[in-house]
Amino acid sequence: MSSAVIAPVDIHNHEHQAMPTHSANFVQADVVLSVRNLSTGYADQLTLQATSFDIRRGERVGILGPNGAGKSTLFKAIMGILPIHSGEILIHGRSATQESMRVAYVPQFEEIDWKFPVSVYDVVMMGRTRHIGWLRRARHGSIHDQLVREALARVGMSAFGNRQIGDLSGGQKRRVFIARALAQEADILLLDEPFAGVDARAQESINTVLDTLSQSGVTILLATHDLGTAQSRFDKLILLNKRMIAFGTPAEVFQPEALATAFGGQMAFWKDGEIMMVADHCCP
Repeated sequence: MSSAVIAPVDIHNHEHQAMPTHSANFVQADVVLSVRNLSTGYADQLTLQATSFDIRRGERVGILGPNGAGKSTLFKAIMGILPIHSGEILIHGRSATQESMRVAYVPQFEEIDWKFPVSVYDVVMMGRTRHIGWLRRARHGSIHDQLVREALARVGMSAFGNRQIGDLSGGQKRRVFIARALAQEADILLLDEPFAGVDARAQESINTVLDTLSQSGVTILLATHDLGTAQSRFDKLILLNKRMIAFGTPAEVFQPEALATAFGGQMAFWKDGEIMMVADHCCP
C-alpha cells in the first residue's frame, strides 16, 4: 500500500486549538452507549478485545486505528451482526438487542451495491422497513412518507428524491445513507469510513450535516483514517489496535506513546519545533 502524509498534527499545543463545542449542551446527559470489556470477532478469531468506554448523548466520537484494528468489528458488534464473546454492550442502559432500533449503521462505501436500480427516496424509505414491513410501500402523505422527506431535507438532498442512487456523487451517496438512518429514527449513528474516496468539499458538507445532528442530540461514532479531522472535529476519540489503546479527548489521545502503540512501524514521526508530522503507511 502507498504511503501518504495524512496531516500535520500538533500534539503539544492543543490549548491553542478550538475544540468542538457542538455537544456542550449534553455534557451532563445520560450515557447512551456503554461498552464493557468487549471481546468479539469472526468465528473463533477475536479481532477486538478488552474494549470499554461510555458515550453520552450528542457526542461526536472518532474511531481511529490502522487497517484491521477492529473499527468495523466494533460497529458490527454494536449492531448485533457479530457475536459478543465476552463483555456487554448497553444502549440507553439496556442490552443492544433490545434497543437495536435506536442505532443506525452506514457501512463502508464498497460494501454497498451502487448499481442496484433504486431511487434516493426508496433508499431512505428502507429506514422505515421495520415500521411498515418488507413488502409494503408507504402512502404519500403518511407519517412514513413525511419522515423520509424530513430526513432528506436535513441532509440537503430534498431535490434528489427521484434520482437513481447510482447517479449521485460519492458525498451525496453518503448523505443519502445518513438520511436513511434518520428516517429510522435512530439516535446513535455509526459511520464506517464515510470520507473515503470523497473530495474535501464533500467531506466538509458531510461534516456540516453531522455537526447539525450532534447539536440536536444525535450521538455519532465515526471510523476514519483522517488524523487531522480526528484532532479537530470530535469530542472524544477511541484509538484501537485489536484492543483499546486510548480513549478520551483529542488532546488526551494524541500522544506519541499511544499513537506508536496503535500504529507501530506503520507510522513515522517527524518533529519540527512543536509540530509532529504523522505519515500513515497502512491506508489506501
